Amino acid sequence: MIKTKKRGQLYVVSGPSGCGKDTIVQELLKRKDNIWLSISCTSRLPRPKEKNGVDYFFKTVEEFEEDIKNDEFLEYAKFADNYYGTPKKSIDNHLNNGEDVILVIEIQGALKIKELLPDTLFIFILPPSMKELKRRLEGRGTETKEKIDKRFLRAYEEINEVNKYNYVVVNDEVKNAVEKVEAILLSEKCRVDRIEELDVFLQSS
Repeated sequence: MIKTKKRGQLYVVSGPSGCGKDTIVQELLKRKDNIWLSISCTSRLPRPKEKNGVDYFFKTVEEFEEDIKNDEFLEYAKFADNYYGTPKKSIDNHLNNGEDVILVIEIQGALKIKELLPDTLFIFILPPSMKELKRRLEGRGTETKEKIDKRFLRAYEEINEVNKYNYVVVNDEVKNAVEKVEAILLSEKCRVDRIEELDVFLQSS
């Protein structure tokens, strides 16, 4: 029997605001029970229906900056005047226990993780078109026109970073996008460098 490595695999999912990356990951988690979603910290205010400790760990700017001083984050970034960061300790614990971990983070933070942990798998989620992206941002009804315009302009800059990722998935329909991401995760499990005891397998034949 072929055994895979005991340490879990870290996956990073990114994409411009409004591309649907959070929805895709939530649907993926319903299908897979061997993957843990890392919850990021942020200094922004919660949106309607968002819950502390479920969607994000919501912190004040002062609390976030104190955590930065204490080296609590794997990475952190400032985006649209708010801090976003990935807690370090919990991710290490899950990976060392053999669990796969998935992060949904901004491109700026993802590129920092790529420098620190090059074995991470990076997946970029694209909207079907920029016109559809703007429609989704406006449809949220949670931000001012000024903030929406700022996110939309930022999306152009972020999409230019797609060539730094391993895979790209277009979110035309959530079901299709989830199936593509699921297929990517499965293919990674079959990679030769994920096999721990190939020599034992060969000797048993």
